[in-house]
Amino acid sequence: MTKLTFGGHPFLLGFEQLERLVERTAKTASEGYPPFNIEAVAENAYRITLAVAGFREDDIAITVEDRQLVVRGRQAEDPAERVFLHRGIASRAFQRSFVLADGVEVAGATMEHGLLHIDLHRQVPQAVVQTIPIGRNRAIKEGVEQ
Repeated sequence: MTKLTFGGHPFLLGFEQLERLVERTAKTASEGYPPFNIEAVAENAYRITLAVAGFREDDIAITVEDRQLVVRGRQAEDPAERVFLHRGIASRAFQRSFVLADGVEVAGATMEHGLLHIDLHRQVPQAVVQTIPIGRNRAIKEGVEQ
């Protein structure tokens, strides 16, 4: 039995990257920490909010790599003189990824009350109608068959 792929379907011309995009998204879906929200704040504006209590701005790096927004966090090591009787607050490193559509750009990031807000904006392309002229094949015009 042959597996039908997105890029192999005859009606999906130029969508070869779609299958790679779906696979990359499926890999990032298994991450569970830190929890996050995604909200539409306007017609072409979005906000991702991650719960990063205990992290400082210097502990977090935000990058865009190959249309993928990557948020990494690593807290500095606790001083050795601290003695915990109970340690229920995680101080683990994390990496959370979000695949961005074409035209979606990161507008900025802020952090307040243990929440990291990443604002995104989508540039809407202008609709362009293009008329393609139909020409004659020169070889047929000159009487030569191919």
